[in-house]
Amino acid sequence: MAEYQVPLKDMSFLLYDVFKSEELWQSLPILAERVDRDTADAILQECAKIAEQEVAPIARQGDEIGVSFDNGKVTTAPGYKDAFNTYAQGGWTALGGDPEYGGMGMPKMITALHEEMLCSADISFSLYPGLTAGAGLSLAKHGSAELKEKYLTRMYAGDWAASMCLTEAHAGTDLGMIRTKAIPQEDGSYLVTGNKIFITGGEHDLTENIIHLVLAKLPDAPAGPRGISLFLVPKINVNEDGSLGDSNNVSCGSIEHKMGIHASSTCVMNFDDSKGYLVGELNKGLACMFTMMNFERIGVGIQGLGAAVRSYQNALEYAKERIQGRSLTGAKSPDKAADSIMVHGDVRRMLLNMKAMNEGSRALSTYIAMQLDLATYGEGEAKQKGEALVALMTPIAKAFFTDLGFESTVAGQQVFGGHGFIREWGQEQLVRDTRISQIYEGTNGVQAMDLLARKVAGSKGELLKVFIEEVQAYIAQTNADNMREFIGPLADAISDLAQISEEALTAAQSNANELGSAANDYLHTFGYTAMAYMWAKMAEQSFAKQDSGDDFYLSKIKTARYYFAKLLPRRHSLIASIRAGSDTLFDIEDELF
Repeated sequence: MAEYQVPLKDMSFLLYDVFKSEELWQSLPILAERVDRDTADAILQECAKIAEQEVAPIARQGDEIGVSFDNGKVTTAPGYKDAFNTYAQGGWTALGGDPEYGGMGMPKMITALHEEMLCSADISFSLYPGLTAGAGLSLAKHGSAELKEKYLTRMYAGDWAASMCLTEAHAGTDLGMIRTKAIPQEDGSYLVTGNKIFITGGEHDLTENIIHLVLAKLPDAPAGPRGISLFLVPKINVNEDGSLGDSNNVSCGSIEHKMGIHASSTCVMNFDDSKGYLVGELNKGLACMFTMMNFERIGVGIQGLGAAVRSYQNALEYAKERIQGRSLTGAKSPDKAADSIMVHGDVRRMLLNMKAMNEGSRALSTYIAMQLDLATYGEGEAKQKGEALVALMTPIAKAFFTDLGFESTVAGQQVFGGHGFIREWGQEQLVRDTRISQIYEGTNGVQAMDLLARKVAGSKGELLKVFIEEVQAYIAQTNADNMREFIGPLADAISDLAQISEEALTAAQSNANELGSAANDYLHTFGYTAMAYMWAKMAEQSFAKQDSGDDFYLSKIKTARYYFAKLLPRRHSLIASIRAGSDTLFDIEDELF
């Protein structure tokens, strides 16, 4: 397996050339006080060292040994505790945290790139600090000052980790069905009782305490999702002076034996009259948890990207070194027994698919991160637009990036041929690790329905309009001759997206099944179109710098051409499938399957 190398140059290109982050940060007073280019560069360079030197080297061992379970205790694979300590001591657990409680307060545009590095290095490792960061975000936004002072500071310091406890054996996506109960106590706390499954990082040995954010219901709560509340439940009770007290009746019943992410502990968690503290308002827990879930959904999308980047680096190194057969146009290395497999059209197809989708996904991820920063730190119209685009694009980030990520890990495996199927090269681990990303934090089918039914149809097209108008404005103002090859197809794609959106919503008015039938194809149509917008912007900036003689910009332009010629056309078959409607999907009775 190739040694992982963080694509810092591409990250800088996106931050400073494509999205003009320096100007953005200076225009937002809070961020202007926290970050400038020198700060951002220093952070990304140090993050890269941690990912390359501390995390990536333990990934293989983590996969082979995994976590172990003994009498309620979970032990992580060798090297993980040391790597986590190094990570925490460097302050990286606080990178995006609230500065009032010890966080660094960096913008999402930086933390998203940091997440990609960790995910490329090892998805399993990334989950421990990732869940803690997400829980910290929810606690910072909805928790009381007392809870934040007592718990958030220690989470940012890396002393304590966190988990998100939603799923129950009978209640996955339908959280309104949860049975975990919370009984109010005279001192204002609650006794939480119930069982949760599939809890990432529910138990481990990386930190001295684990803070669980648990969804539960009071006995008299309204039925369904309107009766859910959110509670902070520590593994070990915390005394008034901040020291650790006695056990809080929180236990791990077992760990799951999984297809991938073996070094990540996935636990069955039992709460038995465990002391908990309300986060936010009673019966408003789902809204509080969604602060974290939306963060995690974008993070899971980045997992798909991270694995795809590692797959591409591995496959590219192998393809350049592996010699098999001859070029159809004549030997390229006549002094050798065969040419490298880079001469074969199908190998180049797979590599260029990965390259174009990875760089496009990184650009789209950074664009969505920018919208999150505007939604968080902006004002007025900029803030409203950021909020609209975040709501619209979150399901695309989660589902589109992970679908493409899995496609790219499989493609990388295919480049290796038989060597990709055996453990020696490490490529098959990426396939296994990435597969879960299409499932957890809301399956990709659920994300597709969220996009089409809730975000597009639910807003009567208003959220979609924000994106379409932005792209149309870009098309109108981009009239350089060298951009015509991209602007024309982009204009067609955005027009097609607007048209198929209108058709789908119209069809759904007479038959609601049209939404479920179209959702997956629609999300991918949207994804390829949004990525075309990113590739046009990257091509524009690369044309402006092509005279520098740096092959980086020439590579960008040629990869953009590949994307528009070979990948954007995928949308045509997706649109045809949407227009075929739902009749053939629902006309087959269950017994005929």
